Amino acid sequence: MIDSKMLSLIGTGLSESLYMTFFATLFSYIIGLPAGLILAISSREGIRPNRGVNLTLGGIVNFLRSVPFIILAVAIIPFTRFVTGTSIGSTATIVPLVVASAPLVARSVESSVKGVDSGVVEAARSMGASTWQIIRKVLLPEALPSLISGVASATITTLGFSAMAGAFGGSGLGAIAINYGYYRGQANIMYVMVVLLVLLVQIIQKIGERLSVKLDKTIRGGAASEETNSR
Repeated sequence: MIDSKMLSLIGTGLSESLYMTFFATLFSYIIGLPAGLILAISSREGIRPNRGVNLTLGGIVNFLRSVPFIILAVAIIPFTRFVTGTSIGSTATIVPLVVASAPLVARSVESSVKGVDSGVVEAARSMGASTWQIIRKVLLPEALPSLISGVASATITTLGFSAMAGAFGGSGLGAIAINYGYYRGQANIMYVMVVLLVLLVQIIQKIGERLSVKLDKTIRGGAASEETNSR
C-alpha cells in the first residue's frame, strides 16, 4: 500500500524531476543551440563552410554523445562539485544532465537547420542578406517546427537521464524507484514511478507535436499569404 507519507514523497520526487528536466533542457539549449547552428553553417553545404571549426566542434560533440550517461556523470563529479558545491541532489544532477544533453541538442539543431530548403537560403543571399540575417530571418524561422519537435525529444531524453541519476545520488522519481522500489523490494512503488515517467513522456510528446504542427501551419500560411500578395 502507498500511504500518505509515500504520496508526499512521490509528489516531491515529481517536482524534483520536473525541476531537473526543465532547467537541464534550458541550459542544454543555451549551449546546444549555438553549437548546432555553428555545425550547420560551417559544414561543407553550409552558408559559411569552415572545415577546421566543423571538425573540432563535431569531434567534441561526438565524444560527449558516445559516453554513457552514468559513466559521464561519475567522471565529472569533481566538475559538478566545483559548479554546485555538492555532487548529490537535484541541483547537482543538472550539471551532468546538461553535459550529456547539450551535444544531443547540438546535433538535433544541426539536423533541423540543414533541413531548410536551400532555395530559400539562396534567395536571401541574392538579396544581399548577411550571414546573421540569414540565420535570424531564414534558417531559424524555417526550421522552427522541427526545432520545437527537437525540444520535445530533448526534454524526454533529459527526463530519462534524470531517472538514471537516482542510481548515484540524484533525486526525483528515479531515486524513489531505486531506493524504495528496488533496494527495499517494494515493487508497487517502482511500478508507480514507471507509470508516472511514461505519463510525463506522453504529455511532453503530445505538447511538442501540437506546437510543431501549429507552427508549421502558421509558417506555411504566412508564406502562402506573402506569395498571394506579391502576385
